[in-house]
Amino acid sequence: MRNIKLTIEYDGTNYHGWQIQPDVPTIQEKIESALKKITKQPAEDTSLRLTGSGRTDAGVHALAQTANFQTESQMTPIEFQKALNSLLPKDIVIVDVEEVDEEFNARFSAISRTYRYTILNRSFPSAFYRNYAYFYPKEIDLKKLQESCEVLLGTHDFSSFQKSGSDRVNPECRVYESNWLRGGDFIHFHIEANSFLRGMVRAIVGTSLMLQDKEEPAEEMRKIINARNRSAAGFSVPAYGLYLIKVKY
Repeated sequence: MRNIKLTIEYDGTNYHGWQIQPDVPTIQEKIESALKKITKQPAEDTSLRLTGSGRTDAGVHALAQTANFQTESQMTPIEFQKALNSLLPKDIVIVDVEEVDEEFNARFSAISRTYRYTILNRSFPSAFYRNYAYFYPKEIDLKKLQESCEVLLGTHDFSSFQKSGSDRVNPECRVYESNWLRGGDFIHFHIEANSFLRGMVRAIVGTSLMLQDKEEPAEEMRKIINARNRSAAGFSVPAYGLYLIKVKY
């Protein structure tokens, strides 16, 4: 069996996230369906399973999601790429294919993942970016946002930012990067960590926006982290501003 790694770009607007779910469209389901056609496997055959680097929720986008699958097919990586892109909908694109060693696992071999959250910060919304950036018309204090998010660096229990009902046993994550940047009317939050809790990035962004009105946002963020309770943090921003932009191995 060969082990094939995919790098995938997708617009998550029309999908209920990455992971296969009954009766709703997902990214994983679309790619697996295309792979079965290429490898001539019956649609009901469950032996071909795509392992993603992580789950993205409904509406979340990706510039470089990674996944792997095993196959006996002798197609070359470029043949897989061309065949998949000819069958997939236009909002899912395979940007790279490579054969990897048999031990590689897109989820468990990952060292870190990087997400970006994009905010449109001006007085009026955008017709074009309505599904790709969170419209926030109020003034943003970038210095205070950065102060609050520097507290995130290092290893912490991030239970305060975990979506209710999550089944994650270990809530500790190690954050390597946490930065806010402005580019014109857009503000971008970048965060790199060894792992993420469900809903973590969106809750951090909403909490940071809430804390910019505080005198000492860093100290307030530290208190929220130490509380280890979702009710201590702020609101969660919408999914459509979130992008998975890099997975490091």
